[in-house]
Formats: sequence, C-alpha cells, structure tokens
Amino acid sequence: MDSLNAFARVKLAALERSSLRRSLSETTRLEGPWVLRDGRRMLSFCCNDYLNLSTHPDVVAAALAATRQYGVGAGGSRLVTGNHPLYAALEARLARLKGTEDACVFGSGYLANAGIIPALAGRHDLLLVDELAHACIWTGAQLSSGSILSFRHNDVAHVAQLLAGARASHRHALILTDSVFSMDGDLAPLHALAALAEAHDCWLMTDDAHGIGVLGGGRGAVHEGERPAPVPLQMGTLSKAIGGYGGYLCASRPVIDLIRTRARTFIYATGLPPGTVAAAIAALDLIAAQPDYAALPVQKARLFTTLVGLPAAASPIVPVILGEAPAALAASQLLAEAGFLVSAIRPPTVPAGTSRLRFTFTAQHPDEAIARLAALVRTRILGRPA
Repeated sequence: MDSLNAFARVKLAALERSSLRRSLSETTRLEGPWVLRDGRRMLSFCCNDYLNLSTHPDVVAAALAATRQYGVGAGGSRLVTGNHPLYAALEARLARLKGTEDACVFGSGYLANAGIIPALAGRHDLLLVDELAHACIWTGAQLSSGSILSFRHNDVAHVAQLLAGARASHRHALILTDSVFSMDGDLAPLHALAALAEAHDCWLMTDDAHGIGVLGGGRGAVHEGERPAPVPLQMGTLSKAIGGYGGYLCASRPVIDLIRTRARTFIYATGLPPGTVAAAIAALDLIAAQPDYAALPVQKARLFTTLVGLPAAASPIVPVILGEAPAALAASQLLAEAGFLVSAIRPPTVPAGTSRLRFTFTAQHPDEAIARLAALVRTRILGRPA
C-alpha cells in the first residue's frame, strides 16, 4: 500500500501545481435553477436540467407513484428480471418523439455509447470520430477494436477526405459525433454528414444528450431546421433536459433488436429504478405538450450572448474561453462572490489552453439575473466597456 499511496500523492501534487486537481462541493438543488452551497443560496448557471423538470410536480408525482407500485430498484438486468412494464411505454415514447421505429433504454448515456458502438463495429470496421466528441463516444469507439480516425471538429471536408482514403479497405464504417457539443454549445452539420454517410455507405450516429428537449421543438437537434436530418442512429440521455437519469438509442426495429441482444452494457447492467423510468415518461409528455417552453433555454442563452457581445447561441450552452486553468478558476470565484454558480472547465475535459467558464441556461432563469450576470462577465471578466 505504501507504493500505491505514494503514486497517488505524486499524481495529486502534480495536478495541484497545474490547477487541475478536482474536488467535490456539496450542493443542494432547490427549486428551478437555484442551489444551496456553503450555506449560500446561489443561482446556478452550470446545470444541465435545461427545462427544470427534475423538480416539476408532475414528474416528481410520477416517480413517487411508480416507486410505491414497483419499489425502488429494478431487481436485476432487463433481460433477466428488470424489464418492468414502464420500459415499453418509455421506449415507445422516445421512438415517437425521434421519429424512429423503436428505442432501447440504457442505465446512462455513458453506458449507452460504451455498448452501442462495439455492438455495431469490430476490428474490420472504420470509425470516424469528431475530435471534440464526448468521452463516452471515444470509449465506445476504442472498445470496438476498429480502426479509429479523428476528424477536425465539424469539418465535413476532412470527413470526406478520410473516407476517400480509408472507406474501401473496411467492411463497415461509422461516423460518430455529438449533435450539440457539450463544452462549446455548437451544433454538428448533420445534413452534410448524413449526405456523406449515404454516399460512402456509412452509418451516422449522433449523441443528442444536449439537444433532446430543447431543440427542434423538443425533438432534438436532428429535427432542428426545416426538415429532419436522416440520422439512423440517434443516441441521447435522459439526464439533461429530461431531468432524470438514463440513456437511449432510437433506431430501426432490427437495429434495436440487435442492440438488446449484443450490447454488453445493456445485457450485464441492472435496469433503471421504476421511478426513474416513470419520471422520464412524464417529462417527455410535458415536452411534447409545450414546445414554446422547450424553446426557452436557447432564448435565454441568446439574451446572454447579445448582452455580452458574443456570437448568438445555438443551444443552451455558452462557453467563455479564458485560456489557462487559473484564469478560469478566478473568474468562477468572482461570479460565486456575486451569487452565481458557474463552474470552471479545465483540461482534460477541454484542450489545453482553452479553460473556460461554461454557462448553461434553463427555462426558469430570470431575465434580470441574466442581465446582471452578463454585465459582470462583460466588464469584470472580459474587460469590455459597460
């Protein structure tokens, strides 16, 4: 144990010197976007609960009712004993929202990508991954044992170049990307990527964790714009705008049947608690019934970018890139002293030299608070005129 502890201490000391050591801060989430931290009531601008549905009365009531009826746990993996009746309702609801034949729910978004990608690709296959794709996409790609090529962020021409050089020598090919990038808030060029996939017999898979519920009338980034992008593999999570927990894949019925049979993170994982599944169904019903409410997070983000003088937000996520980790930490502390909770994002979550504040906006953020926050960011952090 002495060598193990010594190893850990050396690593921690190096992280501390680089301002990269992480720590947990106890935070009690209150109503809407408010939190309690260190005895202070603060307005959070770093939560992914974009529609504030985690505390919505109807969502909470659905979770409580299901828990009373079915208990607090699934009891086993879904293929053994854990597939309680609510799953079929949730998967049908997701497929209807996304416009696919079927859906499969996983224990989390990370588990979904870590299971789906290796179930579809093997060592004879090609995987093209956006360089800024979420870590769980990279995990799934690496677990597949296929040939992985990284393409420059949102660079369709680079994807075309890579396909021209490598597609012919591989059995199958996947293009893997976030649809909304979690650290930058920008959108993937889904129509252009789908056209490339069609031309080269590739399968396009998108991670819509930050798009479902807030873009495309609540249906997600694939449905943003005048017509849906033809994406056959639509993955996402239930833990952001949906307000709960879990992951999913929406696809054709044969693909979903295969995933249920071959995805290891589905087969060997305990099912979600019944209350969590029921909460997701209730949240999806609310989103479908209130598209104007679903549009509010992006509207709030655009108010902020207008006031600060940044490019118009494409999603509820707005980064303010400050460079090195100490600068991001200092800016986060400045905002905390003013009552705003905004986390500093540092490597390895983002590339070296791009530490930032990552602002996320929810439907219930007061406009006057956004204006106060924007004034602080503009004058105190970016040093621009008031």
